[in-house]
Amino acid sequence: MQIGILGSGIVGRTLGAALVRQGHDVAIGSRTYDTPNGRHWGTGTHGAVRIESYADAIRGAEVVVNATPGLVSLSVVRELAPEDLDGVVLLDVANTLDFSAGMPPSVSGTAGDSLAEQIQRALPRARVVKALNTMTAAVMVDPGLLEGHHTVFVSGDAADAKALVTGLLTGFGWPAEDILDLGALDTARATEAVMPLWLRIWGALGTPVFNVAVVRSLPPTGASSTPRGRT
Repeated sequence: MQIGILGSGIVGRTLGAALVRQGHDVAIGSRTYDTPNGRHWGTGTHGAVRIESYADAIRGAEVVVNATPGLVSLSVVRELAPEDLDGVVLLDVANTLDFSAGMPPSVSGTAGDSLAEQIQRALPRARVVKALNTMTAAVMVDPGLLEGHHTVFVSGDAADAKALVTGLLTGFGWPAEDILDLGALDTARATEAVMPLWLRIWGALGTPVFNVAVVRSLPPTGASSTPRGRT
């Protein structure tokens, strides 16, 4: 599958390398694609990932991933040609983190709205799905880094778009039972609102390599139950 990634930071690069390992044709769009640093990274250990302009990275893509910093995501997607995203699944993994006052960053947002919904309004021809924004990049592509079951959330209005994203998640190693479909795209308001808590947990643990888990109730007494565990 041809996949274009917007953003050449650690999230975009981590996702790009993992998607190449799955066998996908991946291009990363970057404002610095034609600088010495951009060219060096594109020909380095991740040489199978092409570094291009935003417009070239998404042209012809079946899936586009928004991995730009959330505060600039809207300005980036508004530069894109809407016809290049007609019917395309756009996976939004960004959060509106504001680092202007240092660490930990604050989370900028509008009550009753989400970045994912704003992107959908800016690109009405695209099919936006929100996922993977509640964890660090390493865990996104390798859930086995953590012991036991933990949860990735999926939000979106189009069932087939969410199914495609779910396929990418299982390719990263996410078990089906750990992928929780929250429903329509407006449920992304909730997952984006997790970030202030996530940042405080990072501070308390001293590492971003963790995730949240939804723990379900036990089956009724007498019902058969199979212990769960990652194999």
